[in-house]
Amino acid sequence: MTMKKYCLLSNDVETTSIWHNTLRDETGYKVLKEGMPLLLDLYAKYDVKSTFFFTGYIANLYPEIVKMVQPYGHEVGSHGLSHEKEDGFDIMPLDRQIQHLKESKKILEDISGEEVISFRAPALRVNNDTAIALIEAGYKIDSSVASQRFDMFMSFGGVKKLNWLTAPRLPYRTSSKSLFKKGDGALIEVPLSASLIPYLSTTMRIFPRLTAIQRRIMAYEAKKTGKPIVFDTHPNEFIDESNEERKIHKRSSNPVAIFLQDTLRSKLKVKNLGPKGVKIYEKEIRYFDQKQFEFCNIKDYCLKTGFLQ
Repeated sequence: MTMKKYCLLSNDVETTSIWHNTLRDETGYKVLKEGMPLLLDLYAKYDVKSTFFFTGYIANLYPEIVKMVQPYGHEVGSHGLSHEKEDGFDIMPLDRQIQHLKESKKILEDISGEEVISFRAPALRVNNDTAIALIEAGYKIDSSVASQRFDMFMSFGGVKKLNWLTAPRLPYRTSSKSLFKKGDGALIEVPLSASLIPYLSTTMRIFPRLTAIQRRIMAYEAKKTGKPIVFDTHPNEFIDESNEERKIHKRSSNPVAIFLQDTLRSKLKVKNLGPKGVKIYEKEIRYFDQKQFEFCNIKDYCLKTGFLQ
C-alpha cells in the first residue's frame, strides 16, 4: 500500500526584525503590507492550505493580519501572547503559561471568529508544564518539538531543547507531563521536520543547496514511513529592511550567548531576505507539488489521519 504523503507548510507571524535583531511594531507593519501578501500569493499559486501561528501581540496590533489568511482556507493558530525572551514557555511557571495561552486564544478567536486549537511556542521554547498548560487552556495540537534537530545552542532555551534528540519523529499523542514523549494524553504533537540540521526557511535561505539535498531526504522518509513534511517559515523573512542603518540588539549579558545567539546568528540570518527568499521558497513548494504531496494545514492533517475526531 502506498503511503499518503503530506506537506504541512506553517508560518510564525510576529514583529521580529531579522535585520535589527529585535521586536519592532514597524516591522510588524511591513509584515502585514509586504511579507504576508507575497506569502499568500505564493500559496495560492500552488493551492497550498497552511497554518499561520500568530502572536497575540501582532494580532492586537494589526487585527487584519489574522483576517487576511481566512479567505484562502488557512488555519489560524497561536504563537503565544508575546515573543519577548522573558515570556519563553520554558521559563514561565504553569499559571503564567496558562494565562498567556488563554489570552492569546481569546484574542485570535475574537478576531477570526474561529476556534483556535493549534499552538507553536515562540522560538520553540517549552518545558514539562507546557503540555499541562495547553490542555488547561483548551488547545488540542502542538507543533513546538523539532525531533532530532541539533542546533539548539544557537537559540534561547538550548539546554531544554536537548529533548529534541530523543523525541519521536512521527506525530504522536503526548505524555500528560511532557511534549517530548509519547503517551495517552489528550494533546497531539506534530513535530517539525529536521535531520540534525533544521528543515525550515532560515536554513533554506542561508544554505539553499544543502536544503535541496535535505528535502530529498525528507521526501524519502515520508514515502517510507508516512511522516509528514512539517516546514516552518516566517513572513518577516520576505520583507527587506536593508535600507535602514543596522543596529544588532544584544539580548543577553553572557559573552558566549551574545556571540552565538546574537552576533553570529544575526549575520547569517540576513542572507536572501526579501523577494529573493520568496523565489527560493517557491522551489521547495514546487518540489513537493511535483512529488504529489498533499498540502494541508496542521488541523486538517490531524483530522485526515484520525488524530482528531
